[in-house]
Amino acid sequence: MSPSPLSVPQPALDAVDTRSFLKLHWACFKVLGINASNSSVYYRGYSVLLHVLVTFCYPLHLALALFSSADGSTNIQNLAACVVCSICSAKFVIYVTRMSRIRELESIIATLDARAQSPCERRYFVQLRKEIRRITFGFLSIYSAVGVTAELMVFSSNEHKLFYPAWFPFDWRASDLKFYVAHSYQFVGVSYQLLQNFVNDFLPTMGLALLSAHIKLLGIRVSQIGYATESLAANEEELLCCIKDQKQLYNMLNVIQNIMSLPMFLQFAVTAVNICLSLAALLFYVDAPFDRLYFVSYLIAVPLEIFPICYYGTTFQLLFDKLHVEMFCSNWVEQTQKFRKNMVIFCERSLKSHTAMAGGIVRINLDTFVSICKTAYSLLAVIMKMNE
Repeated sequence: MSPSPLSVPQPALDAVDTRSFLKLHWACFKVLGINASNSSVYYRGYSVLLHVLVTFCYPLHLALALFSSADGSTNIQNLAACVVCSICSAKFVIYVTRMSRIRELESIIATLDARAQSPCERRYFVQLRKEIRRITFGFLSIYSAVGVTAELMVFSSNEHKLFYPAWFPFDWRASDLKFYVAHSYQFVGVSYQLLQNFVNDFLPTMGLALLSAHIKLLGIRVSQIGYATESLAANEEELLCCIKDQKQLYNMLNVIQNIMSLPMFLQFAVTAVNICLSLAALLFYVDAPFDRLYFVSYLIAVPLEIFPICYYGTTFQLLFDKLHVEMFCSNWVEQTQKFRKNMVIFCERSLKSHTAMAGGIVRINLDTFVSICKTAYSLLAVIMKMNE
């Protein structure tokens, strides 16, 4: 006789630990030479050497060769790479200076994680973990595609060719050895730059994704008040705790904005230009198949860098706006007058609109993403007019 469905043990749900999603971020920081807990001489030497040769010198050796070629496609490729690498290094330095704020963000996340106890919240955490994995895989995929196609572009050439046109203190065309030294420097440098770019894009996206997740978890908690227990005093206490959680979420948004405001402003400022340059290269200058493949992958990667953060910038706004609806889903009718007064405070606070800003000027949402794509098209139209 088969057991009844009620007698079958259900799989245990993991405790909510959204802070664990930032472990990859800290692992990347260690590889990039940012690990305050490691005080060994070797690690500090590695860190100094890495930042001098990659963070500072890599964009510099590209900038020194700007517009030095008679070939239009070479100049466009060099300009696009120089802008991206310079902004990447600048953003990485800014994030390094925000380490204390990142630790503060982790502390807020840990406090909010401890509040998520119900099976419904834990089931949502399982879904969130899958979503975060997809985001991480997406970022790694677009960076890998750019790196692989750049290498293919180099090896498909009939003559010695670097990843990007650049200046070296020696003539890298003089011998095979000098070429391989220059090529190795660019290969290692662009690998580290891609990892820096991953950290730069992953951190703000993850911040807004976790903010959206905890707003959703708060909505779940609020909507369940009055159903899990009949104790009026316990329901009043739970609502007060939810009001404190709501305040923590606003504080979390302020911390995230402090961390990412300037880096995202820099990112938005150059994204339209990079989309335009890659399109112009494809339309007017590039003929070789692997060169086209590189610019196609680059063209796909640039807007995808900012799409996730714009998506979550819109998502957390909508979830904040929905909190008062979740409050009215609770069993508020049967609660005390004190409960209903606190409920009004919660609802009134949730009616205020909250938006993440880049540089205090540009809104981080899907409207901005569309505007950047339109700006890139407008810049391309100018180039096409000049080309005529």
